[in-house]
Amino acid sequence: MSRQARFARLVTDVVVRQPFLWRLLRGRLRAMFDAIAPTWETRIGPDHVAALELALAELGASPRRALDLGTGTGVAAQAVAQRFPGAEVIGVDLAPAMVAEAARMLPAELAGRVRFEVGDASALRFADGEFELVTLANMIPFFDELARVTAGGGTIVLSFSRGAETPIYVPQERLRHELGRRGFAEFAAFSAGPATALLARRR
Repeated sequence: MSRQARFARLVTDVVVRQPFLWRLLRGRLRAMFDAIAPTWETRIGPDHVAALELALAELGASPRRALDLGTGTGVAAQAVAQRFPGAEVIGVDLAPAMVAEAARMLPAELAGRVRFEVGDASALRFADGEFELVTLANMIPFFDELARVTAGGGTIVLSFSRGAETPIYVPQERLRHELGRRGFAEFAAFSAGPATALLARRR
């Protein structure tokens, strides 16, 4: 792993176990992603959202509103919008440079129902239960906030583009445990090449 990848893995491991330490680490992680935003598309690889797309295909009914956390350059948000033509999609990222890239790369045909904004996934501005679908691609999960903004009966999909080799990665056993404690069930796992994803529905 590169130095940047090792740092991202360290932050992930620390924050998943001790979320209160995020406030000490987020500035450095934001600065790192701001710096690499212009070259992010060359880093993510062709399988970036492959497992995520398999999970989305299992949803059935289209969500009315969807949230993509850690949206980066908006690839996952676009995948959601293309899969569900009736959905409004909001992509949120900590790094302003990533949000700027996402807006720049958004196809014109999606501009009416996909938007991007800067935000901290540990303290979202949205109301309780506002989203029927929440996606995270290579993103640190803040489990309490995920549970708060996901509607009853809604779905979360967490994906990792290189499986366990992804710098920001959380094992599925830990995801199931943390989400299960917060009212999620009906777990389903997906893989596509190196990419993996976990789907969970809120009771």
